[in-house]
Amino acid sequence: MADDKKHAEIDAALVRQLAEILNETDLTEVEVERGELRIRVAREITVNAAPVQYAAAPAQAAAPAAAAAPVSMPSDPATIVARAGEEVKSPMVGTAYLQASPEAPPFVQPGDKVKKGQTLLIVEAMKTMNPIQAPRDGVVVEILVGDAQPVEFGEPLVLLEG
Repeated sequence: MADDKKHAEIDAALVRQLAEILNETDLTEVEVERGELRIRVAREITVNAAPVQYAAAPAQAAAPAAAAAPVSMPSDPATIVARAGEEVKSPMVGTAYLQASPEAPPFVQPGDKVKKGQTLLIVEAMKTMNPIQAPRDGVVVEILVGDAQPVEFGEPLVLLEG
């Protein structure tokens, strides 16, 4: 019984530490394994996007932020989906927007043919709108993020093929 109580105290302290890491780094999930003990702390982010008029700004290269804790892959292989095509990834942390303004049509939709340099979506970072452009000519297979969705550096945004 005393051993169970000791494990409960260790677990609670570890959970608090993991929660602090989530708050400090804006990560949405962190997982730790110690022997047979495995703890995953996650939070759901909801975004209430206010109507905003977007203005295109030149794309800026952002350096990747160092992760405070390693992020693990899903343990269930069924959750890993293979995708055919080239992933266009986010060059920065920010919020993805699929159209120039709330009333405007989306920049692209699945099935659209795009030219190299064409804007696929925008990522807002620090009140700056950064157009994410097609790296080459191709066809949009899938848009992998939702409108007004927070995105991480290197996160796949759009799948191109062709």
